[in-house]
Amino acid sequence: MTRQIVRSIVLCLLACVIGAQLSRGQEAQDKPLTRDEAKLLKSPVPYTKSSIARGRVLYTNDCTGCHGHDGKAQVDVIADATDLTDPKLWKSGVTEGEIFRSIRDGAGISMPPYKNQIRKSEDLWHLVNFIRSLWPEAQRPKLQEEKQGKDGL
Repeated sequence: MTRQIVRSIVLCLLACVIGAQLSRGQEAQDKPLTRDEAKLLKSPVPYTKSSIARGRVLYTNDCTGCHGHDGKAQVDVIADATDLTDPKLWKSGVTEGEIFRSIRDGAGISMPPYKNQIRKSEDLWHLVNFIRSLWPEAQRPKLQEEKQGKDGL
């Protein structure tokens, strides 16, 4: 009986430690990025056709209301929405990290943070890839090959 009690106490303490670490990690992830921190971010999601397609789905669900279906922001709802097809007009930066920051943490009064609507960091990066695919072709990143699995698929 004593072994069971000790085991229970150890498991409980372990669960508390792990929970505290996860909570601190979540707090750090939720902490807004500075512009300098954002500039240093590099996407872990390659700029591929499948990533762009996933980003398009997210964009259609969460972004068209302000930026329009074509990204040109010619909708009547928000007068100050950014035209996503012309990076020269962007005020919050055009690096992949700065775009990630603008989506996750918001950008100014008219662009709210989307970290609660798009919770997976990977999905935010897919959205970044889609937005960059709207740029003039000469300004887009180079499209990368899809990685194949071990069995060639």
